[in-house]
Amino acid sequence: MNLPNKITISRILLIPVFMVIMLVPFNWGELTFGTETILVTHFVGAIIFIIASTTDWIDGYYARKLNQVTNLGKFLDPLADKLLVSAALIILVELGLAPSWMVILIISREFAVTGLRLVLAGEGEVVAANMLGKIKTWTQIIAISALLLHNLPFELMNIPFATIALWVATFFTVISGWDYFMKNKQAFVNSK
Repeated sequence: MNLPNKITISRILLIPVFMVIMLVPFNWGELTFGTETILVTHFVGAIIFIIASTTDWIDGYYARKLNQVTNLGKFLDPLADKLLVSAALIILVELGLAPSWMVILIISREFAVTGLRLVLAGEGEVVAANMLGKIKTWTQIIAISALLLHNLPFELMNIPFATIALWVATFFTVISGWDYFMKNKQAFVNSK
């Protein structure tokens, strides 16, 4: 297994660590920023999520730099993104930090595009992430990070950055999903 794929797998392995930190009621206290407070576990969970998310850029960088782009990597990389983002979004609903309808919409798109990828794989095609898909992923990561950090530091300035970021992420999620299906509609026309 090459280095980029090992980095992608490390992202998948960080997901249970992130979930335990966020969901097990450790009593690590609180951090105070001005008049705002955040649980230490939420802060640590946000850092783990951000570290795991940056591996998305790192694995792609090394895959291109070392000329180690593989079909396994093309499959694992978006799968790792979907698993990490889905876990984080479900946790945010559990904590009351994200509306469930947006999370359902985002996760539904992820399942639909994964299904499309499987249909295309059955026809011998591997669909790598396109630019809209990458924008979607990064807007989701930014929104989730802001929500996990309870909108800090923007909360100190009364700027609803996390909410705005989640709306932007939802927009790009829908648009990129539509784009994948329109560009690959032959999969439905040709399937038997």
